[in-house]
Amino acid sequence: MAEDQKHSEDFLSQATAIVVDKASDEQFGVSELAEAMNMSRSNLLRKIQAGTGLSASIFIRKIRLEIAMDLLKEGNMTVSEVSYQVGFGSASYFIKCFREQYGFPPGEVGKQKIEIPQKEDNPIAQLNQDRLSKTWIFGLLAVLLVVAFSYFFWPKTEPQFSLEEKSIAVLPFKNESADSSNLYFVNGLMESTLNNLQKIKNLRVISRSSVEKYRNTNKSIPEMASELGVSYFVSGSGQKVGEQVLLSIQLIDAETERQVWAEQYNRQLADIFSIQDEIATQITDAIKVFVTPTELEQIEKRPTDNLLAYDYYLQALEPYHSRTDEGLLKGIALFEKAIEQDPEFSLAYAHVAISYYLLEMFRAEKQYTEKINSYADKALLFDSKSAESLTAKAFYYIQSEEFALARPYLEKALEYNPNSALAIQMLADFYFRLEPDTEKYLEYALKAVQIQVESGDSTSQSYSYLQLANALVTAGFVDEAKEFIDRSLAFDSTNYYAPHLRSYILFAKEKDNEKMRQRLIKLWERDPSRLDILQDIGKFFYLDRMYDSADFYYTIFVEARETNGLSIYELENSKISLVYEQNGKVKEANRLFEEYQEFAESDQSIYRNIALATKYAIEEDWERTLEYLDAFAADNTNQFWFLYLKDEPVFEPIKNRPRFQSAMQKIETRFWEQHERIKLKLEKENLI
Repeated sequence: MAEDQKHSEDFLSQATAIVVDKASDEQFGVSELAEAMNMSRSNLLRKIQAGTGLSASIFIRKIRLEIAMDLLKEGNMTVSEVSYQVGFGSASYFIKCFREQYGFPPGEVGKQKIEIPQKEDNPIAQLNQDRLSKTWIFGLLAVLLVVAFSYFFWPKTEPQFSLEEKSIAVLPFKNESADSSNLYFVNGLMESTLNNLQKIKNLRVISRSSVEKYRNTNKSIPEMASELGVSYFVSGSGQKVGEQVLLSIQLIDAETERQVWAEQYNRQLADIFSIQDEIATQITDAIKVFVTPTELEQIEKRPTDNLLAYDYYLQALEPYHSRTDEGLLKGIALFEKAIEQDPEFSLAYAHVAISYYLLEMFRAEKQYTEKINSYADKALLFDSKSAESLTAKAFYYIQSEEFALARPYLEKALEYNPNSALAIQMLADFYFRLEPDTEKYLEYALKAVQIQVESGDSTSQSYSYLQLANALVTAGFVDEAKEFIDRSLAFDSTNYYAPHLRSYILFAKEKDNEKMRQRLIKLWERDPSRLDILQDIGKFFYLDRMYDSADFYYTIFVEARETNGLSIYELENSKISLVYEQNGKVKEANRLFEEYQEFAESDQSIYRNIALATKYAIEEDWERTLEYLDAFAADNTNQFWFLYLKDEPVFEPIKNRPRFQSAMQKIETRFWEQHERIKLKLEKENLI
C-alpha cells in the first residue's frame, strides 16, 4: 500500500514538473501532458483523478494558478502579463479562474493575508519558486524575441490551432448488429458525440434534427455539405455485443471527401465514457479547433457511473426527441428508471423537467409546473454546470411567467453548450418579446438558423425562418426579411403567424396603408378569431384618420377581448380611446383612456417613455409629451417600426415643433447607425 502511495506521489511530481515547465504554453493541455509522460490520455485521466480527485484539465489549471500567485506576490508584473505568462490566452478568463480558486481577484494579491502551504497543497513552491522568481524577466524577453522573429522571418504556415469558426455535422450512426433492439445504443453514441462537440464555442455544430433526414440517404458528401453548409462530417457505426462495445468512427473533409481521421474501438462497456472523450479530443485535434480548459472539463464530465442507469437514459432519448405526447411520456418513464438506478443522475432529472414543459408548452391549463421545478432543482443540485439543468430551470420560470428570472439560466446554459438549439431559440424569443433588444434578437435568430439547417421537421424549420424574418425586419433588413418569410411559408404554408408577418414586411417595402389594410382584412376573414390581426386593421384605418372604419374593427376587437377576459394589446387602448372620442363614444373613450393611463404609469418595459408621451399627448400636455419623447429617443430602443412614430395622429398638433422633429430625427439617426453597424458585422461574417 505504501509503495502504491509512493508511486502515485512520484507520478504526480513528474506530472507537476512537466506542467510547470510548460506553464507559459497556452496550447499545452491534457493531450500534450499525456504525450510528455508516454501514456494514453485515458490512463492519464484515471491516474490524476485517483491521485488528486481532480480532472486532468483542472489539475493543470490549478498548477498554472499557483504559479500565477507566486508571480503576483512578487509584484513585478501586471495581472494581464501574469495571465499570459501562465498560459491563459484571455486575461478575463484568468481572472475568473483565479477568483474561483482563491476567492478573490488577482488584483487583490498583496492586500490579502494569504498563506500558501509550501508542500502538500502547493508543490509548485518547492519545485520552481526560485527559478520563477529569478528568471521570469529573461523568459518573457526571450518569448517576445521569438515572437518577433517568427512574425517577420518564419514561413507563414498554418498554426496548430485556429480560432476561425469551423463547422461540423454528426451523421446518424449505423447499427452493425443483427439485433435491431441495439439501435438505441448506437443512436445514443451518436448523441453523445454530438453533445460533446456542441460544448465547443469555436465549432458550429449542426443540430440533431437537421441531420436526422440523412439517416438512410443516398446523397453524396458534397451534396449534404452544400445543404448544411458545413466543412466536416462525422460518420460512425457500431454495436454492443454483451459487455463489449465495437465502434468505428471517421472524420471526413466535406470539400475533398478525404478521410481526415478514423478510429476503431473494441472496448469494454465500462470504458464507454472514455471512448466518448477520446472521440471528441481526436476530432478537435484533427481539425485544429482550440478547446478551452472549461470546455474540456465539460466534455470529460461523466454523466453517471451506473451503466444500467446510462442504458435506460439512452433508451429514453429516441422517444424524447420525437416531441410527441406519447414519446415524451415514454421517455419520462425511462428517465425515471435511470434515476432509480442512480438517484444523482443530473441529466435524467433535467430531461424529465424539459419533457414535462414540452408536454404542455402550448396548453392554457398547466398541471406540471411544480414537477418541472422539482426535477430542475434536482438536476442543478447534482450538476450546476449542465446546460440541460440550466435550461430546465429556465423553462420553469417561463412556465411560471417569471421571464426575467429565466434569462440568466438560458444565457448560462448557452455558455456551457454554445450550440444548444433550445437555449438559442428561447433567447431569441426573450429578446423579441420580453426584453426587446434588436441586435441581440437578430444575433440569436441567426444562430438558430445556422445550427438548424433545413431540418426534416418542416414545422420547426418554418418557425425558425419566421423568427429570423421578424428579427431582420425589426433591424431594418426588409429585403432579407422577405426572403426568409417566403422560406418559412414554403416549409409550412399553415404557419399561424407567417402570413401576418409577411403583410408587415410587404408594408415596409411598399409603405402603402391601403394595400396593408386589404391584406389584413383578407387574413382576418379567413380566421375571424385572430384578434391580433383585427386590432391591426383598426390601427391602419386610424393612421389614415379614417375613424368610422377604425371604430368598426376596434369595437369588434374590444368586445371580443372583454368577453374572453384577455389583457392584450394594452398599448393600443390609447388609439382606440381617440377613435371612440372622434365618433362620439365619450364614455367608452374615457374608460379605455383610464385603463391606458394606469397601464402606462405602471409599465416597466422599454415602451414606458413612449406610452407616457402618448398619455400626455391625449391630455394635450405638450411639454410633458416632449419630455418623454426626448427620453424615449435617448433610450436604446432602436426598432424599425419606431420610425413611424412621426406619423401618429396623436402627435399631429406638435408635428412642426423643432423639439418634436429633433426627437424623431434622433430616433431615426440612431436606428440607421445601428443598422449600418449590424450590416457591417453581417457582411464581415458572410451572413448577408
